[in-house]
Parts: sequence; C-alpha cells; structure tokens
Amino acid sequence: MSTISVYCQTFKALKSMENLLPSVSHYEDEARRKLSQHDFGYFAFAAGARETMKENCEAFKRWRFRPKNLQNVSRVDCATKVIGSKIPFPICIAPTAFHRLCTQEGEFCTAKAAESLGVGMAVSLWSNKTMEEIASDVPNCIKWCHVQLSKNRNLTKHFVRRAEQNGFKGFIVTIDEPVFRNRTHRYEDGSPFTFNTSIVSRNIAQSIKFVEPDKPHFASFQSWMDGSVEWDSIDWLKDITILPVVVKGILTAEMALKAVDHKVDGIIVSNHGGRILDSTFATIDVLPEVVKAVNCRVDVYFDGGIRKGTDVAKAIALGAKAVFVGRPILWGLACKGEEGVRNVLEILRNEFIHTMRLLGVSTIEELQTTPDIVVHETRYFSKL
Repeated sequence: MSTISVYCQTFKALKSMENLLPSVSHYEDEARRKLSQHDFGYFAFAAGARETMKENCEAFKRWRFRPKNLQNVSRVDCATKVIGSKIPFPICIAPTAFHRLCTQEGEFCTAKAAESLGVGMAVSLWSNKTMEEIASDVPNCIKWCHVQLSKNRNLTKHFVRRAEQNGFKGFIVTIDEPVFRNRTHRYEDGSPFTFNTSIVSRNIAQSIKFVEPDKPHFASFQSWMDGSVEWDSIDWLKDITILPVVVKGILTAEMALKAVDHKVDGIIVSNHGGRILDSTFATIDVLPEVVKAVNCRVDVYFDGGIRKGTDVAKAIALGAKAVFVGRPILWGLACKGEEGVRNVLEILRNEFIHTMRLLGVSTIEELQTTPDIVVHETRYFSKL
C-alpha cells in the first residue's frame, strides 16, 4: 500500500472520529432531530404518565459510590459471561423492535456493531430483518432470540426451531406483557400516537405465515395474546429446546423465586423500559432485592435506564452480571448506523472502565464483592 493510500485511510478514520458524538445524551438529542416525530415517538413511548421510564434513569442518582483509593488499577479486566457466551465487557444489546425506522439496513447494522466489539445482541421478535437474514449477513455475532409467549404454542415452536437452526445461543422470554397495551401517548404537537403499519415485522411474520398463512400477521399475534399464558409455558419451552432460557421482566423477590423454581437459566431485572406498566419501581432500586432472593442460583442481568458508564458500574456492583441497553442503541443507529451503535457501546464501555479505576477495582468480581462500594443515599441522608 502506498504512503498516499495510508494517509488517505488515516485521514478518513480521523474525520470519522471527529463526527462521533461524545455521550449517550448527545446521541439522544441528535436522534430526536434526525428521526420523524412519529418514529422518535415510537421509541420514546412509555406507559401512563411516563413516570417509570423517567425513574429508571433518575433512580441511579440516588445510589452513591464509596471508592477505595491507592489500588493498582493500571490493568482492568471487565470480561464476563452472558447466557453462556464470553464477552469482553458487560454491556449487551437488549431486544428492541423496528430498527428499520432508524436506517434501511436495520438490524444488520446493529448486529455488525455488536459483532465488531464481541458483545451479544438479543434479536427482537418484532425485528424487520428475519433471524435467517441476520445469521447469514452477520454470522459471527453472538445472538439470542427474543420470544413473547402466546397461547399458540405451534407458533412459538416454529420460532424456536428457526432460532436453533440459525445459530442463536439462547432465548430471552419477555414475561411482563401478557396482553398488548393501550397507547395513550401523544406527540409534542398534541396529536395522538399512531402505529407505522408500513414497517413490517418480517421476523415473526415468517412464523405466523407458517401457522396461519391467510391472516394478517399482527392481527393473528394480537388475538393470541389474551393473558392466558402461565408459568407452565416456561416449562414447556425448556422441554422443547436444549438452549438456555432467560426470563425478562422480573421486578420482585417473589417473582425471582418463581423463576428459580421453574429452573430458568437466568433472569433479567426489567420493567420493559417503562413501556408496559407505569408506577413500578425503577429497576436499579429492585435489583438488590432480586439478587438477594436468588442467592447465586441463577445469573441476574439488568435492563432499564442505562445512560452512562457509572450506571453500568452501579448495576454490576449491586449484583447484575451484565446489563442490556435498549433506547441508546437505537439513538446511535438513527444517527450513524452501524458506526453509531458501535460508538454508543464504546462510550459506555470506556466510561465504565474509567469508573472502575476511580473506584479502585480492576475486575468485575472485585466490583461485585467489595462491600458497600455502592450504597443508597438514604444510608447517610436519613441520619441528618
């Protein structure tokens, strides 16, 4: 390669870096400008008065660090295992729908960003690209299959078989949406929320077409979401696959113990980003309760309100093995496609590593086992 070619490539790389945004909040602001009111509104949607969505982020401020200084943190190892796969840092991509609202290539870009950094991606039931397409286009990405159980087990079984045949590493089962929600959200100009029916959920549509070829896919799935699914569906799912099954939507010790009783392979503390039920507790506030209840019998992961590396550190210190990130990934995707998603993950990773160093810990295990390295502010403020 000539000196001129090397110079040109270096110049392009530097220019690309110049165009990257410095924080997750900057990506949110830029995505709001880039996306239509409708498309940004779909991702920003939250249930009710949006209290839970806001609390997911705000609650992190009430958990405070107690660092230990003069420790050797010249080398930091933040690798961990998530649903059986080793990843270099504890941040993964949560299942989110309709990536094509952000960019034409949709989930291809998201998966490629995850692949480039060695982290995992949960492919949504409602993705625009099929799991076959994603597996073919991004074969080395660590992929988990998102599942939403309904009374139609033939549909779920077909979906499970497709995931197994395409190299997915496990299933993440959303359990906090037994019926479809009513959307009362209005846009900033006061107009009511409307669903963009021009964007097709090709992933689930492929299985619905196999089960009921003559019916519209969304209407069919909606009719099967009647609130009748119970814990025996988790037992059934585990019986038909050898892949790990993780349940997403745990918010209480009681529910966590129920999951343990049904021998799940992991749980995700999550309130669906505040999109389903308003007025629940923020996920960071309930995480310690859940971790204590399961007592290391299953892995605990975390979802909800992650916007900074300090948020990641707090969730890990309180017992989560890794965190899953939703909306920030979509903001990166909307702004700069694959590069934007990768940069959002890199921002969170770099902030997390920097936080570990300032706390005086050099491994995930040390962050999780150092007593009281993160405490709730009431420990001090209640004494005033």
